[in-house]
Amino acid sequence: MRALLFLLAALPLLALEIVDRPILFGPQRIVLTQQYIQQHYGLKVHDITIVPKMIVVHYTAIPTLEGSFAAFYPETLPGHRADIARASRLNVSAHFLIDRDGTVYRLMKETFMARHVIGLNYHAIGIENVGTDLTPAQLRANIELVRYLLGKYPTLRYLIGHSEYRRFERSPLWMEKDPLYRTIKHDPGDTFMKALRSHFPTLKSAP
Repeated sequence: MRALLFLLAALPLLALEIVDRPILFGPQRIVLTQQYIQQHYGLKVHDITIVPKMIVVHYTAIPTLEGSFAAFYPETLPGHRADIARASRLNVSAHFLIDRDGTVYRLMKETFMARHVIGLNYHAIGIENVGTDLTPAQLRANIELVRYLLGKYPTLRYLIGHSEYRRFERSPLWMEKDPLYRTIKHDPGDTFMKALRSHFPTLKSAP
C-alpha cells in the first residue's frame, strides 16, 4: 500500500468535482457553535465565520459513505459520544467528506466553523475520509481538494493529519481553554499524510 500511495501521488491529477450534500446546519447548530466558541475559545461572536489557516485531514473509521454521513448529519451529538459530550452538545462535523471511490462531498459552508479538531477548529477546514485503510482514489481526491482550497484561501499555511493536532498546543493558533479536553487520535496515518504532503511543500505540518 505504501508504494502504491506514493506512485499514485505522482500521477497527473483530474479535474476536481465537488458534490454538495449538506448536513443539518440550521439555527440550533449555529447557536451551539457560538456557545462552543465562547466556552472553549473565550470569544463571544455574532457569526461563526472563520479565516482558514490550516487543513486537517481525518478518517471516519466508519466503513461506508452513508454511515459516515449519518454521523455528521444531526445538529447535536448522539448518545454514544460520551467521550466528548461533556465539552458540548454540538455534533462533530467537517467541511468535506471523501468516499472510498474518491467522490468529494461538501457537507457545509467552507467558512463556517466545524467541530472536528480540539483547539484548532476556529482556524481549520476539515476533510473526512470514509473508512480507516484509505484508498488510492481517496489520496488523489485529497490532493485535488487541497489544491482547490489553496487556490481559494491564500491564508492557508498548514496541512496536518488529525493525529498531529497537539503539535500546536503552544502555538498562537491553539485556542482550547480546557486543559483536560484532549483525545488520542491516529488518523489518517503517517503514510497517507506523507504522500499527500509531497504535493504541497509550502504547507507546514507544525508551527
